[in-house]
Amino acid sequence: MRLTRIGVLLLLWAVVACPSILVEPGWDSALAQRSGGGVGGRGGFSTPRPSPSIPRVNPSPSPSLPLPTPRSYPSYPTYPRDYYPPYPSARPPIYVAPGAGYGTDLIALLFIGGIVLVSISMMRGLQQAGRDKEGEVESSVARLRLAVLYTPELQASLRHTAQTAETESPRGLADLIDNTAVLLLRAQDGWRFGMYEVWTGSLEKAEGQFDAWMTETRAEFIETYRHFEGKEEVQPGYRPNVEPDGRYILVTLLLAVSGSLPPIPSPLRREGARQALMALATSSPINTLAAYVAWTPEAEGEALTEQDLLLGWPKLELL
Repeated sequence: MRLTRIGVLLLLWAVVACPSILVEPGWDSALAQRSGGGVGGRGGFSTPRPSPSIPRVNPSPSPSLPLPTPRSYPSYPTYPRDYYPPYPSARPPIYVAPGAGYGTDLIALLFIGGIVLVSISMMRGLQQAGRDKEGEVESSVARLRLAVLYTPELQASLRHTAQTAETESPRGLADLIDNTAVLLLRAQDGWRFGMYEVWTGSLEKAEGQFDAWMTETRAEFIETYRHFEGKEEVQPGYRPNVEPDGRYILVTLLLAVSGSLPPIPSPLRREGARQALMALATSSPINTLAAYVAWTPEAEGEALTEQDLLLGWPKLELL
């Protein structure tokens, strides 16, 4: 009886001192030792954004009125200064012609009225533009993960896309997302797991959200290759960890755009993943702020097991 109590006490002490013995050993450290690659940039955040345009109102031309013209009167004979016509005499009629000041006042009044009408039209246009922009999303950051069946061709194509990408301009970043989407669509038969999430908010906070997701993604593996904003880094001396039951390669796409992205149905499923991929591919050099593509494993021959995916990325959904 005494020996049994001693054994129980020793077992409790071991659990308290080393709780990791109750968890399957090695899976988290093994994930951290996987290779991975990344490519992208944030050139869109440094590009000056166009200011919102004020709606232009074309005022209607003011009406043109004919100017008064002097009237002609009949001429009458002149007489000497000391000459007086006999009484009764026929006096010529007296005419009063309107002066030039009457026409000038009318034109000024019409001009002021035109200015008032133009001002009212501009104010209404600005108010309508403000109402139209209420509720619009200023910026969005999206993250799409796809676990695809591993093939050496897909792994090599991702590395080639990263090496040839232009990562210092919004146009190059938009092309990077497009080229990656093409690779994944070609491998659509191998999609097994995925997840998609979108953050929306102000333009000032969008860069911070993009950096947070990019940092989280980079920490999931050893970066054996990275091409970021024109600078390439390759880690030499990495030894691939090849497992016989490795079957998957995980690709992560990060995209920050000004404005909103098309909505995606939930749960994700295969068609939803395709719609999410096409939504990211709708980005253009005009609205692209930042983009980043990561994949793991990156070293030739390495692949993730299904256990690696479920334990390392528990938010993944079965497609």
